[in-house]
Amino acid sequence: MSRFAGKRILITGGTRGIGRAGARAIRDAGGTVLVTGRGPDLPDLGPGVEVLADDAADPDTGIALAARAGALDGLWLNAARAEVAPPEALTPEGFDRLIALNLRGPMLQFARLQGQLRPGASVVVTASSSAYEGAADTALYGASKAGLIAAVRSWARAMAPRGIRVNALVPGPVATAFRDALDPALRAGFEAAVMAAVPLGRPGLPEEAAEVALFLLSDASAYVTGSQYAVDGGMLMR
Repeated sequence: MSRFAGKRILITGGTRGIGRAGARAIRDAGGTVLVTGRGPDLPDLGPGVEVLADDAADPDTGIALAARAGALDGLWLNAARAEVAPPEALTPEGFDRLIALNLRGPMLQFARLQGQLRPGASVVVTASSSAYEGAADTALYGASKAGLIAAVRSWARAMAPRGIRVNALVPGPVATAFRDALDPALRAGFEAAVMAAVPLGRPGLPEEAAEVALFLLSDASAYVTGSQYAVDGGMLMR
């Protein structure tokens, strides 16, 4: 496949999970891919994928990326983390930490990188089904992702005169490292509750969610903007 031949795509948070699956698929489809990650030991994702250090929680996020990225045909704002906690566990420090990464970070990155987007480019923003689920332990995480969904609609309107599309990817339960980080006792209950709510009866694969993002980044979605695409096994069906 060569649907990304000649295309240059930047993926934030692209060193693991859905972002990494997408980076490899874009490379294999002929694209040039830049991904960001944080931490001292950034992985080597192989030929055709350049890995850049960037922390979306840093107030300066996106500034150095804009200088490095060059002209872009696609931007996928994917960097985030998930946290599960009861409402009474919220602290000011925890609030600031998660909002800085999940909401402020992508909004600053978009502000600083939108000037790098070529006419006709596509932007994908990773939200989450948690914005809609109303699960008891995901208030802060869900709020951070709901904020991004609101931003996507505004950005789509603002970018339309330049022919730039902006859409949200809304993953549901996808098998990524987030689950591995949960306390084993909490994970068992979490998995059971999630699977009970998924009509297809299984978690999604990172590659399955990434494929929808690739559709939105590609020319196949040239008449799609301001939309939300759920990849959730039917969890959000009404």
